[in-house]
Amino acid sequence: MLPLLHIHHIAIICADYAVSKRFYTEVLGLQVIREVYRAERQSYKLDLALQGHYIIELFSFPEPPARLSRPEATGLRHLAFAVSDLDATVAWLAQHQVASEPIRTDAFTGRRFTFIQDPDGLPVEFYEQ
Repeated sequence: MLPLLHIHHIAIICADYAVSKRFYTEVLGLQVIREVYRAERQSYKLDLALQGHYIIELFSFPEPPARLSRPEATGLRHLAFAVSDLDATVAWLAQHQVASEPIRTDAFTGRRFTFIQDPDGLPVEFYEQ
């Protein structure tokens, strides 16, 4: 068996760096570890953490192609965060003008969850633990 330890990070390419940076830091509350501008690539790279754990690399590139379809396109389907209180999460998102889908219940686990979209339409799930 391959000795994998855990997921190290998830890389996301955004269309509008300032909008996505604000969404992931101010709305979702992720902490900035480092921000680098790579002039040779005309690209920002923002490393983000959740409770001290490095989880997301947010990239900007000049004119990245749009996602062809959603959410069943090949590749990353969605990003999911565990939350302890889904109702409080939905209320926080609403206060920040982020619409969420109606809350659903997982038929297998009985846990509640909902989805939002990040500024580029990437589905983001909040799953109540």
